[in-house]
Amino acid sequence: MAFITRTSNPYKNFRFWLIIDSITQGGFSECSGFGSNVEVIEYREGGDIASVIKLPGKVSYPDITLKWGITDSRELYDWHLKVVNGIIERKTVNIVLLDDTGEEKVRWRCSNAWPSKWDGPDFNAKGNEVAIETLTITCEKVERV
Repeated sequence: MAFITRTSNPYKNFRFWLIIDSITQGGFSECSGFGSNVEVIEYREGGDIASVIKLPGKVSYPDITLKWGITDSRELYDWHLKVVNGIIERKTVNIVLLDDTGEEKVRWRCSNAWPSKWDGPDFNAKGNEVAIETLTITCEKVERV
């Protein structure tokens, strides 16, 4: 019987940074949705009705959702406001995963990103939760670097 030894533990999902070109904003509570999808094209050759060949098609990248507690900083909102006003300012977004000591371990680069949706916080006079803003970022490519 073979034993598998683990050389390192998996990294925790709550220690991460976002680096968005010139925007300096900290304290993100969530970053989700980044990845890639390859469309599957099914092709059946001439007379063979039982066999289907599957080919890779176009690659697409889902939108990235950022959530953070609202502060005085307007940088992300103003970036989105430019798009609302017809000025698309594309940026490179880096998502950086840290280990327990705060050292960078994994990085994903999202190219030609721009904010496609902004959601303001929900208010409730009966609650005491942090007011959360949400920004959806659309990009053309995501790669682990």
